[in-house]
Amino acid sequence: MKEKVGPWTKLSSKTVYDNPWIKVSHEEVLNPNGGEGIYGKIHFKNRAIGIIPIDAEGYTWLVGQHRYPLNTYTWEIPEGGGPFESTPLEAAQRELLEETGLVADEWNLIQEMQLSNSVSDEVGFIYTAEGLTQKAPCPEETEQLTLKRIPIEEAINMVLNGEITDSLSVAGLLKLHVMRSKN
Repeated sequence: MKEKVGPWTKLSSKTVYDNPWIKVSHEEVLNPNGGEGIYGKIHFKNRAIGIIPIDAEGYTWLVGQHRYPLNTYTWEIPEGGGPFESTPLEAAQRELLEETGLVADEWNLIQEMQLSNSVSDEVGFIYTAEGLTQKAPCPEETEQLTLKRIPIEEAINMVLNGEITDSLSVAGLLKLHVMRSKN
């Protein structure tokens, strides 16, 4: 199997790990200069979705939770996985309700990003959500969440101070900061 992948040539590919969320493949390749090599590739089976809810008083909600891979507690914007069978917006609406109990009337896509393009194909979408109505949150069984409602500027300062390090949260809050400073 020789397959051109841009300037690379894929010689072979085999799945070395597969679960409901990711598939990891080991690939034998020729690099753009013709040298033999290997590539490990992580395929994500969902899109990454992040939401910055903004209320009429200029506050947002952060979600606190323990992240197993890093064995650390993090503060993040509401976020999760969006199945490819639904649109990113539908996934964002579900995720916001699930984690915060919020429903929004107005949605705005502010960022699409590649989360770790040197080893994975994961793509993320970040939305702002406004015109909020509070309902009951319904987190997944794997989620033990703490919600914090804070001024947006405080959340941005948490990014600048290194208290928020999650990539979707950092990118989304900084993008929002830049967008607001231009208005």
